[in-house]
Amino acid sequence: MSAEVRIYRPAKTAMQSGRSNTLKWVLEFEPSDGLSTDALMGWSGSHDTARQLKIKFSTKEEVVAYAKRCGFTYRVMLPKERTVKPRAYADNFSYRGAS
Repeated sequence: MSAEVRIYRPAKTAMQSGRSNTLKWVLEFEPSDGLSTDALMGWSGSHDTARQLKIKFSTKEEVVAYAKRCGFTYRVMLPKERTVKPRAYADNFSYRGAS
């Protein structure tokens, strides 16, 4: 049985202003076991240790080649590229843009 993996490029979090953590591609294993709750402490846990593993690669081609070489069933999730509309700083104060 081959493991199922997800290949993606992470999005910028709400707490980040820069985009440096979004440049690498990540290979992440799909969860194969559900979470169970500890009766004493109430913590969530799982017997699936592969869900803790995230492998980072520089390019999409590298991560796909790795998944093929290891025999993983993979799914590539392409990132949504952000569109930047160039504006001048003075446009923040112009009357035309106000409604």
